[in-house]
Amino acid sequence: MNRIKKGLGRGLSSLIGENKINTSNSKLSLSEIVPNRYQPRKNFDEDSLNELSNSIKERGVIQPIIVRKSKLEKTKYEIIAGERRWLAARKAGLHDIPVIITEVDDLKSLEFAIVENVQRHDLNPLEEALGYKRLIDEFSYDQEKVSRFIGKSRSYITNSLRLLSLPEEVLNLVKNKKITSGHAKILVGLDNAVFLANKIIEKKLSVRQSENFVKIFKKKPGLVNRSVDPNIKDLEQLIIDKTGLKVLIKNNKKNKGTITFAYHDIDQLNKIIDVIKSNY
Repeated sequence: MNRIKKGLGRGLSSLIGENKINTSNSKLSLSEIVPNRYQPRKNFDEDSLNELSNSIKERGVIQPIIVRKSKLEKTKYEIIAGERRWLAARKAGLHDIPVIITEVDDLKSLEFAIVENVQRHDLNPLEEALGYKRLIDEFSYDQEKVSRFIGKSRSYITNSLRLLSLPEEVLNLVKNKKITSGHAKILVGLDNAVFLANKIIEKKLSVRQSENFVKIFKKKPGLVNRSVDPNIKDLEQLIIDKTGLKVLIKNNKKNKGTITFAYHDIDQLNKIIDVIKSNY
């Protein structure tokens, strides 16, 4: 078991040890192996795959993949963890690959696959955060256990998960590499995150420059915890997204009230005045 575990990442070896799973070392023909039906990762970067394939041509497959007997194809083995290595080995023209054969159910197979994926270096930050969330939601991990299994600090896991609180538009910008996860972390908790993300792209701001840029938009104490009609809140958010300015609408039962714009410099004030002048 020790020799087997040394070839695995921290999370996978911890899972095997914690669950006292029986394993055996072997080699299998690549044609005897089929992909994991529960593989949470659907896309594998082609350039990264080619690099791994070239490395395998030179040094072979150093880290074994983990497989179990296939339920659908009785003569085959299904990958639990290591599909990327299997794909690269096929590209490299290998005939067989080192494997660890184990017996786990469908749920445990998915857990293995997620743990392996979040340890990869080429995951985008959203895939990584979603992997942590699945371990917590579906497998009753807490952040401390995720930290221990993955080998990263508790604060790293917490900050990673905070990304998922951002609006979908901002998450898509990170996914499409329009902004970095460093930029995105600055926007967590801001009402006008979409507006600011687009401004960061437009102005081509670095993470440090973005930190200074968004400081003027951060919420002030006392303006957050108030009961607001959902329609009014949607209207506020629409104006925030359009202007980038903090907006407060107070509306009474007779549909009378006030609308307040918070500006932070003379340019923002002039912008508000210009909009009013051009429309009235």
